Amino acid sequence: MNEKTNNSARISRFLPYLMRYKGILLFDLFCAALTTLCDIVLPSIMRYLTNAATDPSVVLTVATVGKLAGLYLVLRIIDGAASYYMSGTGHIMGVYIETDMRRDAFAHLQRLSHTYYNNTKVGQIMGRITNDLFDVTEFAHHCPEEFFIAAIKIVASFVILCGASVPLTLVVFVCVPLMMIVSVRLNLRLRAAFRKQRFQIGELNASIEDSLLGQRVVKAFAAEEQEKAKFEVGNQTFQTIKKKTYHAMAAFNTSTRLFDGLMYLVVIVAGGLFLVYDKISAGDLVAYVLYVSTLIATIRRIVEFAEQFQRGMTGIERFFEIMDTPVEIEDAPDAKPLQVDKGGIEFQDVSFEYPDDHNQVLRHVNLQIKPGENLALVGPSGGGKTTLCNLIPRFYDVTGGRILIDGQDVRQVTLHSLRDAIGVVQQDVYLFSGTVAENIAYGKPGATRAEIEQAARLAGADGFVRELKDGYDTYVGERGVKLSGGQKQRISIARVFLKNPPILLLDEATSALDNESEILVGQSLDALAKGRTTLTIAHRLTTIKNADRILVLGKDGIEEEGTHDQLLAKKGIYYRLWNGLVSGQTL
Repeated sequence: MNEKTNNSARISRFLPYLMRYKGILLFDLFCAALTTLCDIVLPSIMRYLTNAATDPSVVLTVATVGKLAGLYLVLRIIDGAASYYMSGTGHIMGVYIETDMRRDAFAHLQRLSHTYYNNTKVGQIMGRITNDLFDVTEFAHHCPEEFFIAAIKIVASFVILCGASVPLTLVVFVCVPLMMIVSVRLNLRLRAAFRKQRFQIGELNASIEDSLLGQRVVKAFAAEEQEKAKFEVGNQTFQTIKKKTYHAMAAFNTSTRLFDGLMYLVVIVAGGLFLVYDKISAGDLVAYVLYVSTLIATIRRIVEFAEQFQRGMTGIERFFEIMDTPVEIEDAPDAKPLQVDKGGIEFQDVSFEYPDDHNQVLRHVNLQIKPGENLALVGPSGGGKTTLCNLIPRFYDVTGGRILIDGQDVRQVTLHSLRDAIGVVQQDVYLFSGTVAENIAYGKPGATRAEIEQAARLAGADGFVRELKDGYDTYVGERGVKLSGGQKQRISIARVFLKNPPILLLDEATSALDNESEILVGQSLDALAKGRTTLTIAHRLTTIKNADRILVLGKDGIEEEGTHDQLLAKKGIYYRLWNGLVSGQTL
């Protein structure tokens, strides 16, 4: 598929966004047509005045000049009003379109699976839904009106000039196709340069974001110079690409200036000869010069707009790359809300491999978890503990077998109802930028302050929260940087208490905490797990010794199963892990 076809396809996909505001668009184009009146009428006025002044048979009066001046004044007032609408409401239409596209992109991003985010840099995504869509705003407003104005001026100039001299008009307009062919070729180079520039700024944004979010690690390892060096590589690459872009732009602009000179040269030579041989009047030649000036200004404006056009097309292309990313996990056509009665979970011959690298983690796992049971998962890293838990709320979909909750296949129920029934507490706690209360309330939008405080009390967080500067209204900072690990973990547990789900997944929730915090958080987790079906992934085996059942996962699946005492009595894998842990080692 060539570039022209690609552009046509992108524009056809973009048109539905534009057509939502077709009323504004049509009036904008009407105003664009009005703004061309002055440019089209002025050469005719000058031709009339010049011919009248040089023709002895015509008497040029003050009244005639006044009428022509009045006509031009009225046209200028109309031009001003039309330009005001185009600059104001026309741009606002572009903002509306940008808003719609950003809303759709964000909604689509929310539906994409973990696999997409595992393989895509957040800085690239941010660039696509901010900077790129701003360029689409300018494109949406200017593209229709610029081409519409150009079409009117070129057609009107051709018709009017043919009325004066068909041969001279044809000579002048022969230059136009040649100019357009050269411009299109140079545009393709410019488009490629802009595409590289957009990609590199996304890479640079991702690098900056990675460095800034990891500032604690950077400072801890005194790696400031290393980060500067990494940044400089990306910065210099961006500089090189941008230099090439401006070289392409310079070639583009230079070609238009050369063609400007060529067209004026044609008018001087051909028009002068026509005047010598009395094939054209002086007034017609003046009109020719003015119309050619209008024509050149129009083409130059289109050429200058080409940069904005290319930016807009690149923005549209990158927008649809997001929208075309397939949603791997979504509701089945006949999906029904999950009805949780007791909270029993069953794995039936479940296998799973990651879709990006096809690394098979689980093979033919069969497991039945009783309602209200506290099941612990242990084993070496890479054994599939986290993966097994991630399959229940469909963060990934099984590649074989099925998972049932109270007899309902998780792939046959709505994602919202499924995930609403499951509470997740992870090792890496993510707190949103906002207050303590807002972060707890994330578990139940619209929760009252009393409900938030009750959830905090149940999670053992109320005491330290009230000691904070502004209590529940304390700003926690980006990713909760103003709080300790134990404090953040208890807030995340409060969030789940408020959600009050029947099923609970605890993914190494205490492994990154100090001993004191681990005890406090452990007590909160014990309170949270009561009466709920709970799966606990643990590195520290002391935290799960009281679990109802413990599974040891390895490369061959479930290798051991039983209570803490039963597994120790077997003197197998768990026995060795437990003794390794007691002697100071961790998994």
